[in-house]
Amino acid sequence: MAEKRDYYEVLGVDKSASDDEIKKAYRKMAKKYHPDLHPGDSEAEKSFKEVNEAYEVLSNSDKKARYDQFGHAGVDPNFGAGGGSYGGGFGDFGDLGDIFGQFFGGGFGGGRRANPNAPRKGADTSTSVVLTFEEAAKGCNKKIKVTRIENCAECGGSGCEKGHTAETCPSCHGTGQIYVTQRTPFGSMQTTRACDTCRGTGKRIDHPCKVCAGKGRVRRTTEREINIPAGVDDGQYINLRGGGDTGVNGGPSGDLHVNISVRPHPIFERDGFDVFCEIPISFTQAALGAEITVPTLDGKVKFTIHEGTQPGDEFKLRGKGIQKLNYSGRGDQYVKIIVEVPKNLNNSQKDMLRKFEESTDDNCYKVRKSFFDKVKEFFKD
Repeated sequence: MAEKRDYYEVLGVDKSASDDEIKKAYRKMAKKYHPDLHPGDSEAEKSFKEVNEAYEVLSNSDKKARYDQFGHAGVDPNFGAGGGSYGGGFGDFGDLGDIFGQFFGGGFGGGRRANPNAPRKGADTSTSVVLTFEEAAKGCNKKIKVTRIENCAECGGSGCEKGHTAETCPSCHGTGQIYVTQRTPFGSMQTTRACDTCRGTGKRIDHPCKVCAGKGRVRRTTEREINIPAGVDDGQYINLRGGGDTGVNGGPSGDLHVNISVRPHPIFERDGFDVFCEIPISFTQAALGAEITVPTLDGKVKFTIHEGTQPGDEFKLRGKGIQKLNYSGRGDQYVKIIVEVPKNLNNSQKDMLRKFEESTDDNCYKVRKSFFDKVKEFFKD
């Protein structure tokens, strides 16, 4: 099996990176390697899975702490330490935490560990999906690949071969912990630690399942279809309750966070639920007025621009924007007019424009007249 890359290296961040920096790096890398952008590219798909696995750990404070201390063994169920539970504070220092627990009632993270067979909620996981501008605006159904930790289908999560069952650990009698007496500067102290025989599970498996190696849990990638609600935006995420890692000992599953990335559109830009676009028109259309065709998310519509339309003029198409997320109604569409000055004119066209210019006066160019009046006022003696 190939050695796993460092998760910080996968996302391209330092170990001291903040939560926001990790999230920003994840979005960048997920968009870079997303299978939708690299159809049939197995290397891109492999990198995409690697990025999601790294973010799943580094975005979770508990998993990140275990990874920082123990590396991959602290977070992967396929490693021996993967199923363990590590507390904060002095709890990470093993027996030292228990010593302080004896004196101060467990206030430093030591003391008796929780029942190893108690139900525990599964960890939250994350993945990402790339949408077109229209899919984000109108909503859609998308198939996504999800990697999560599940109970082993072969053994039903027991960790035992079929026909066999786990037995109560004879060393800890099912408690998952043993008591150790040791000499300290304060005298002999009795502390607790995870049972070496069962690794804190309270059970002994003599005939481990060959699929999960006795863990009872495996990492599995599946495909599922999800509903994308209309109005989602780039950088948002959808929370799918129960879509994360399967719970332990009958505990509830964690949640799945689906991070949204939206491709840019060649015509439209978005601000909230409003849509913006620019439409170029000719000098003649601007001067005389015209009926123009305007693209919208619902198709083409006709719009009449008035005579004397100026560059930068803007008009609004009410209700032609994006569906408001989880609300009724839609935003508006704003159209900015760009007046294109003609190029590459032939001599005949140039002559006609010169004659036109000679026939005009200040009544045709009120903005220009006002500007030069101000210039004269500014430079007069």
